[in-house]
Amino acid sequence: MDTGRLNELLENDAAVYGATQIFDALSDFTRFQILSALLAGSKSVSELQDVCHVSQSAISHQLRMLRDRSLVSAQREGQRVIYSLSDDHVGLLIGIGLEHAAEPLSSKGEE
Repeated sequence: MDTGRLNELLENDAAVYGATQIFDALSDFTRFQILSALLAGSKSVSELQDVCHVSQSAISHQLRMLRDRSLVSAQREGQRVIYSLSDDHVGLLIGIGLEHAAEPLSSKGEE
């Protein structure tokens, strides 16, 4: 992103607030697990429950927050609701976060 566009976005309080809400959502372990699982493809609540090892109500609660922040979308298939990442940006955020976290401390300027 060029500096001009970045500065334009930083001056937009709504955009900055929206970004903080996205990063807040990403900061929870279960929500991060859900989003990571959805990188591999769409899943139902019960499939996400198997991946995250938490109750169905906990998954549903976290999915509601992720939907509110436009990180996941839902589509009804009969009685089931199938969840997926809302767009490619979400996958990029997950990937970049994981890559950054996996870097050795020495490459981050730490000694």
